[in-house]
Amino acid sequence: MRWFLSLLILFASAIGLALAARYNVGNVVLFYPPYRVDLSLNFFLLATALLFILFYIVLRALGHVQRLPGRVIAYRRAKREREGDKSLREALKALFEGRFGHAEKAATRASVSPANAGLAALIAARAAHRMRQPERRDTWLAAVGDDSPLKMARTMTRLSLMVDGHQPREALEAFAELSAGGTRHIQALRLALKANQQSGNWAEVLRLLRTLDKHDALNPVLSNRLRELAYDALLSDTALDDDALRRLWAGVPGADRVKPTIAVCAARAFTRRGLHDDACMLVEKALAAEWDERLVHAYRACAAPEASSALLAQIERCELWLKQRPNDAELELTLGFLCLRQKLWGKAQRHLEQALSAAGEAETRREAHLRLGQLHEALAQAEQAASHYRQSALAAGA
Repeated sequence: MRWFLSLLILFASAIGLALAARYNVGNVVLFYPPYRVDLSLNFFLLATALLFILFYIVLRALGHVQRLPGRVIAYRRAKREREGDKSLREALKALFEGRFGHAEKAATRASVSPANAGLAALIAARAAHRMRQPERRDTWLAAVGDDSPLKMARTMTRLSLMVDGHQPREALEAFAELSAGGTRHIQALRLALKANQQSGNWAEVLRLLRTLDKHDALNPVLSNRLRELAYDALLSDTALDDDALRRLWAGVPGADRVKPTIAVCAARAFTRRGLHDDACMLVEKALAAEWDERLVHAYRACAAPEASSALLAQIERCELWLKQRPNDAELELTLGFLCLRQKLWGKAQRHLEQALSAAGEAETRREAHLRLGQLHEALAQAEQAASHYRQSALAAGA
């Protein structure tokens, strides 16, 4: 309908102009001595209109010619961007497919486009790292630049790759750079945890674990295992003196002190330094919170010196526990060993034989036979001692 109306208006205009030109008898005289040109008014108006149209066309053509270099540059830029975007998609696809060589080559092509250069460099760095090319990886990471909007992405990529490559020093440098910029999100903390674990910085591991646990950012099983490893490493440090070890243990949260694995590590550390009373006390507290055979074994290992009041107190404590847990093989073995250490021969033999009869594990039977052999040897009963020693050796090889 719109085209029809336009055509109708055009025809009406043509008819109007034809009628106006028919009844227009005027003329135009162009006089430039000694020349004189007489033109009808209609022809003059028509010529003027044609000249105007020609002038307009010429101006438009000149404008197009002037803009042509810019259009060529824009076209080439757009073409490079399209090719760069295509190469970037190919690089990502190849990276996810595990074709790292192809990914790096595609990223190299994508880096020609300034808009894609940063992301392409990060993709190429990951690909080079997977191909075990640290020099090329570092070159690509450096290509991103410190002032780029991708600075955080570059730092996180560097942190992740350094952790994966077991380069904790460089990883911690990247984490420090993130922290200086005020960025410490969950993934960065997870990676920093791994880096500190690799570098043996166990105090920092514990601090990061507490932070991550507040955000439920770690599997509880993994968190507990890392905490146990950290405390084991810290408590096993031979550079600690007695006071330093006590201060370290005093700084451990109460909930961690009563965990069996951590308490066993602490008891072992105190026992190595001859701090039997401290070791016994912490094991007793842990056993009060949760009964565990590992703690009973640790209680046996941290026995006080022979013929001491502390050893008698341990025996009394074990007797109270035995009333609550009769026929506990590990507890019977511990009580028998303590009585043997105190030279309570009859009592020691009774509990060791009871441990032997209730024992379910080969290790418990082996130690029970060993302690009985020691008891009979102390009583100058060589034949019985040899028999128990032999059975202990057989149990050890079972």
